[in-house]
Amino acid sequence: MLFDSSIRKELARSFGATVVVLVTVVMTMMLIRTLGQAYKGNVSPSDVLLVMGYTVLGQLPTILGLGLFVSVVGSLSRMYRDSEMVIWFAAGQGLATLLRPLLRFAWPVLAVITVLGLLILPWSNRQIEQIKTQFEQRSDIDRIAPGEFQESAGGARVFFIDKDVPSDTAATNVFIVANERGRESVTSARGARLEFIQGERVAILSDGQRMETQARDGSVKVSQFKEYGTQIGSDGNLAAAEELAARSTPTHLLLPRTEPIYRAELGWRLGLPLAALNFVILGLAVASVNPRAGGSSSLMIALFAFIVYYNLMTLGESWVASAKLSMPAMTALLHGGTLALAVAVLTARHHRWSPRDLWRRKGASA
Repeated sequence: MLFDSSIRKELARSFGATVVVLVTVVMTMMLIRTLGQAYKGNVSPSDVLLVMGYTVLGQLPTILGLGLFVSVVGSLSRMYRDSEMVIWFAAGQGLATLLRPLLRFAWPVLAVITVLGLLILPWSNRQIEQIKTQFEQRSDIDRIAPGEFQESAGGARVFFIDKDVPSDTAATNVFIVANERGRESVTSARGARLEFIQGERVAILSDGQRMETQARDGSVKVSQFKEYGTQIGSDGNLAAAEELAARSTPTHLLLPRTEPIYRAELGWRLGLPLAALNFVILGLAVASVNPRAGGSSSLMIALFAFIVYYNLMTLGESWVASAKLSMPAMTALLHGGTLALAVAVLTARHHRWSPRDLWRRKGASA
């Protein structure tokens, strides 16, 4: 009992320190990524910290799973290095007997990962999409800042107006570059005004010139105009709309959906706690110390296993989304196969089996 409590205390210290480091790294990465989105005009600069917070919250299941894996491998490797495992084995205990204290420590973390993956993850994705949608639903006219080049919502147009603005609905020295439907156009005008025509916001350019280039054959058409109207609006990305909708859908609404992309999202969320459970068993199975390989060899193996596992989860999600594999089959193959492999390695190390011993037993039985 004393040995079990000491293991759990060491795991708690190692897990806490690991999670703090991982959260700090992820927050830094997400801050840089969110600043990049704000620079591209996808997120309002005033909402950068809010979007970063929701993004880190959505990444917490992965962070906690990695922290649990690293803490198990690191603590057990230290016990091997300090010969505590030798004492444990000399007392007649095997490696598999450590599974009980590990699971007693890990089950609250697994419960938190389950709640985060099934409930908090879609909520955070929904909040991020609402913030982005509110920002992107503004008219491109509202995006324009005098004296600055500004991109449209879809990135298909670039606007520039002079710093001297007569009013909120008028501008001088307007410059527009557009790339739409295989045509690149450059439009310049001395003045512009905003009007509502049949409920649509239209910019009326006056005293200007338009040069249009066809991407197909490179032909150029130059025209001058006294007045020219262009509708200013944001571009939609229909290809990613369904994926964003699936990521923002609550889990209880995903259950009855049979579309592949929704089944793929459900498989990802259910896979987060399953992966964390497999990491506990796999960490116990692979933790060891080889004096010739250095004390960090087990951690390197753990990080490599984590990267491979989550890449396989991403690959499985894409296969389910493209209807190449069903969600139950993906869950059974990936998570069930990993669990079977971890249990097999743990059983072999618990009984101290080696390929040479198995070969000898096979030859003796023959």
